[in-house]
Amino acid sequence: MAHTVLTQADITRALTRISHEILESNRGPDNLVILGIPTRGVILARRIADIIQRIEPAATMLRVGSLDVTLYRDDLAHGRTRTPSRTEVPGSIDGATVVLVDDVLYSGRTIRSALDALGDHGRPTIVRLAVLVDRGHRELPIRADFVGRNLPTATDERINVHLVESDGDEFVSIDGGSNR
Repeated sequence: MAHTVLTQADITRALTRISHEILESNRGPDNLVILGIPTRGVILARRIADIIQRIEPAATMLRVGSLDVTLYRDDLAHGRTRTPSRTEVPGSIDGATVVLVDDVLYSGRTIRSALDALGDHGRPTIVRLAVLVDRGHRELPIRADFVGRNLPTATDERINVHLVESDGDEFVSIDGGSNR
């Protein structure tokens, strides 16, 4: 039985806070590139970019795109892959501040793959990570710079992120686990 942990309003507040934090850490929108990791990370990246542009109307040069990591994953031999999505890196990332955006941070392996993929597109000055949910259980020394919500979970639980653009409704739930 799934238990809702974030509503649509909670998600909106988290993304607004993350957007402000990105602007503060970057000292404005200059030289900022926001790249979402498919599928829901791309949606979240676009939303963050929209919020940043509302906060900073002069942020007309804000670049947003997507970075598919499918072929960089270290679990390709295990058959847990999906069809690769398009990578759309808007312009050069050399010398830029790149913010990678994903929906859930778990083991860190997807982000390791994203860092490998990013290296094929250039050399940013700094790479930061924004996630809607950090559920813990890291297998690699990776942490998010901007987190919507920390949700400690059991390893047998699953975080389900639903966004209007991809799922028709909007919430985050936890499903499974022996204590639910």
